Amino acid sequence: MADEQEVRQLELLCKQLYESSDSAQRAEAEKALVSFQNSPDTLSKCQLLLDRGDSCYAQLLAATTLTKLVSRSAQGLSLQQRVDIRNYVLNYLATRPKLPNFVIQALVALFARISKLGWFDNDKDEFVFRNVVTDITKFLQGSVEHCMIGVQLLSQLTCEMNQISEADANRSLTKHRKIASSFRDTQLFEIFRLSCTLLGTARENCKSLNFNDEGQHGLMTQLLRLAHNCLTFDFIGTSTDESSDDLCTVQIPTSWRPAFLDFTTLKLFFDLYHSLPNTLSPLALSCLVQIASVRRSLFSNTERAKFLTHLVNGVKHILQNPQGLSDPSNYHEFCRLLARLKSNYQLGELVMVENYPEAIQLIAKFTVQSLQMWQFAPNSVHYLLSLWQRMVASVPYVKATEPHLLETYTPEVSNAYITSRLESVAVVVREGLEDPLDDLGMVQQQLEQLSVIGRCEYQKTCTLLVQLFDQAARAYQELMASPNAQQIDVTIQEGRLTWLVYIIGSAIGGRVSFNSNDEHDAMDGELVCRVLQLMNLTDSRLAQGGCEKLELAMLSFFEQFRKIYVGDQVQKNSKVYRRLSEVLGLSDESMVLSVFIRKIITNLKYWGRSEPIISKTLQLLSDLSVGYSCVRKLVKLEEVQFMLNNHTSEHFPFLGNSVAVSEMRCRSMFYTSLGRLLMVDLGEDEDRFDNFMLPLTAAFESIGTMLASAETPLFAAEEAKKALIGLSRDLRGLAFAFNTKTSYMMLFDWIYPNYTPILLHAVELWYHDPQVTTPVLKLFAELVQNRSQRLQFDVSSPNGILLFREASKVICSYGSHILNVEVPKDQIYPMKLKGISICFSMLKAALCGSYVNFGVFRLYGDEALDNALNTFVKLLLSIPQSDLLDYPKLSQTYYVLLECLAQDHMSFLSTLEPRVFLYILSSISEGLTALDTMVCTGCCATLDHIVTYLFKQLTQKGKKTRRGVPTASDMFLQVLELHPEILQQILSTVLNVIMFEDCRNQWSMSRPLLGLILLNEEYFNQLRENIIRSQPPDKQAAMLQWFDNLMEGIERNLLTKNRDRFTQNLSMFRRDINDSLKGPNMTAASVSDMMTS
Repeated sequence: MADEQEVRQLELLCKQLYESSDSAQRAEAEKALVSFQNSPDTLSKCQLLLDRGDSCYAQLLAATTLTKLVSRSAQGLSLQQRVDIRNYVLNYLATRPKLPNFVIQALVALFARISKLGWFDNDKDEFVFRNVVTDITKFLQGSVEHCMIGVQLLSQLTCEMNQISEADANRSLTKHRKIASSFRDTQLFEIFRLSCTLLGTARENCKSLNFNDEGQHGLMTQLLRLAHNCLTFDFIGTSTDESSDDLCTVQIPTSWRPAFLDFTTLKLFFDLYHSLPNTLSPLALSCLVQIASVRRSLFSNTERAKFLTHLVNGVKHILQNPQGLSDPSNYHEFCRLLARLKSNYQLGELVMVENYPEAIQLIAKFTVQSLQMWQFAPNSVHYLLSLWQRMVASVPYVKATEPHLLETYTPEVSNAYITSRLESVAVVVREGLEDPLDDLGMVQQQLEQLSVIGRCEYQKTCTLLVQLFDQAARAYQELMASPNAQQIDVTIQEGRLTWLVYIIGSAIGGRVSFNSNDEHDAMDGELVCRVLQLMNLTDSRLAQGGCEKLELAMLSFFEQFRKIYVGDQVQKNSKVYRRLSEVLGLSDESMVLSVFIRKIITNLKYWGRSEPIISKTLQLLSDLSVGYSCVRKLVKLEEVQFMLNNHTSEHFPFLGNSVAVSEMRCRSMFYTSLGRLLMVDLGEDEDRFDNFMLPLTAAFESIGTMLASAETPLFAAEEAKKALIGLSRDLRGLAFAFNTKTSYMMLFDWIYPNYTPILLHAVELWYHDPQVTTPVLKLFAELVQNRSQRLQFDVSSPNGILLFREASKVICSYGSHILNVEVPKDQIYPMKLKGISICFSMLKAALCGSYVNFGVFRLYGDEALDNALNTFVKLLLSIPQSDLLDYPKLSQTYYVLLECLAQDHMSFLSTLEPRVFLYILSSISEGLTALDTMVCTGCCATLDHIVTYLFKQLTQKGKKTRRGVPTASDMFLQVLELHPEILQQILSTVLNVIMFEDCRNQWSMSRPLLGLILLNEEYFNQLRENIIRSQPPDKQAAMLQWFDNLMEGIERNLLTKNRDRFTQNLSMFRRDINDSLKGPNMTAASVSDMMTS
């Protein structure tokens, strides 16, 4: 009775959770239900809830709770209990086919999960969870509802087998693959054939089916989904990222050949597309997309040619009856299908298809129409353009005798794209629609495709562009000259010109060096001249305001022009320069570069308010300042000398204090470029350096003066803060560029000892404000970075130690202050952890820079090193362990620093308090299973250093110490005697990863393993016994032999020779285990068959 009352209470809670409008009541109900799911007697209660069947929400709760219960391996249900649950679910669904959809879905998911996890369980030599098709066939012979549930069961099982659920991710990936491979080899083809048979029956009865009936419509949806799930199965375990849709090959097993060789499967899905309503036909098309992507090696050449003929004929038939394509989903899937024609077949094969001329004409017509309807399904255009891009790119390699006809149709496609984009502008502006140009990512992607397509019959593309550009520019000039021009007309012309400038940039960017000719270069010259003339016109009017989108297009054009025609690898006698010389008088590269720099200066002067323009302009300057010959030409230009002598806010407003702090980021890039330009002729000229630094010196002096009055009411805090942020960013940019010893020393002598106290004062004053601390800490992190070995101080110079002292002061000052700052959990990274992470990277750069002898500090009683290291420990202990891996940037800086400490500063680590040492060890243990391979590899190296040190300590403990040698602290050993479980757990983790998981860095993992085994021999033997006992009886002897082989010839020492031998043994050990895990049904033949693609 009490049970029944409790069950009623649960039903009431479910009702409250899903129906109540009171959020507090919902939260209470949720809390109570979570505790129910974790209680020990859940299983029987779930059965009661299902048996009563009073409340659909309670049925949902029971199904999801059972799924969780089955997925938890720790509490493990017995085999009999799981078989009972499985059979109960099937009977339940069979007797109650009219349950609400969400309950059916939950029960189906439970069946799939229980079948997957028990796939290898056998009882009396029978695999009890594998008779799936036999059990489900009974459903397929029943009513429409039963049939639908049967199809859903198969569909969900196929999905479940293919997905790595959370439960699998925590277990072994190899085991998941073993189950998926067994399912693929024993069941999947039968399920696929079953789905095709049922779909074939539906096709025959299409006329009599009523798709307005929910049941029949639902059944067809489930059937098509089932076929699609079979075709999208991850056949060879590459688990490709589903978002990468472009180059997908479906790795169908060879045993499936019959289904694809008789073409009935292909015909079935084309027929279904034509006979099903628009709500179902997209699913038929998405199955066709997968069928069109079947791996090439499934067919011989003649079979592939036949298959392709049927495929092209099917596509042609759809294009001849295009009424279904007015549905956006059909249209999208059809565009994907067209793209697969070229991604999976060669142009040489396509042209040999008998109906190719007719098909390519229809495809071209379809593409042109699609491009002209630019508002309809814009996300599908990518697939159409990719088809044409790939076809054009293949033209040079086609050896076929038949003509490819691309020179006839490609210009039509280019023409349609260009004209339709220009025509869209007026509609967008007049009707206030969303501007495609706002989505620059998509525009750039399409333009990259167009750059290849437009190069086919380039003469025609250029002629069209020149004609359209001249019209638009003339109209624009007339509007500019007219006193009563309407603003809307100006906006339309600017929009058209923006598109044209982008398209011209991409056309030039499509030039490929191996296939270039003088005529094409001369045409490029025509296009470049026009854009530069337009630029002169727009720049002359900037004082009255300009058009941001047009400016961004110009910058994109300059970027393409720079890549192709400016720089170290370019032909200087190119026809482009001849045309530029004739029209604009720009006779060589230096003159063109001066146009670039003038444009950069103009933008920096007039567009300070536009962050996108400033950052793109600075990126262009940065790209120009990297090339070897280019930078030497730039330095000779008056415009560049002007920049080097006048980098103040008067000439470049974005350097001023009125700019928002968030937009000051780009200043580092500006100063990096200036630094590179300055260094070309700097040599050892200190006067020149001092002149260049004058604006920065003045800024530092004024900040110093302001900070001196920090305690007084006259202190202008905001002004000082902004000036300091800007200055720190400027200096960081310079410090990054000065990568030679002489230039770096000039900067160091300039900043130390005059200005470093100001930076330190600022950190003490504004430690709680990351807007200030982040730039200052990053500046110091850059100064201590031994980039290109620039920090090679003279023998008699103490500069290395002085530099480290300053870094130590900053770390200690920031660290001691930030520890006392309380911040809300959601702000912890930006407000606190980011600064700590930069301190970690600063300390790592200083410790690994090889410019300081750290032994000197203790020798002379200097506390700089100890202070920095102790601050590191305090900061580390203030971070919750979970945060170390939750924030990727923090985990990268922490683990790299830890590796450096374990390598060079073991004497420090060995004196740490036990709790700190245990914290570090447990962070290593967590890091070993991190997703980031860099973190994982770093942890292995750190662990190796620690284990080697411990082993050395242990072996030396019994020996007499040599006189005069100080004894190292054996705190470590004491800690490990008290807590042996830490290293044992790490040993078990490493062994588990190597044996059963997808180990991406086997060599790194092998290095600490030997030391761990030698330190924990008894525990290793226990572990070995447990692993051997957990194997099926027939495999225990083999496993024992592999473990013996692992330790064969290994001595009790950590000498390099012994380690290398162990690493070799380990790779054999792992290979043997992996081969056995692939399972009995993965014979060598079936493996090799899967891999032929």
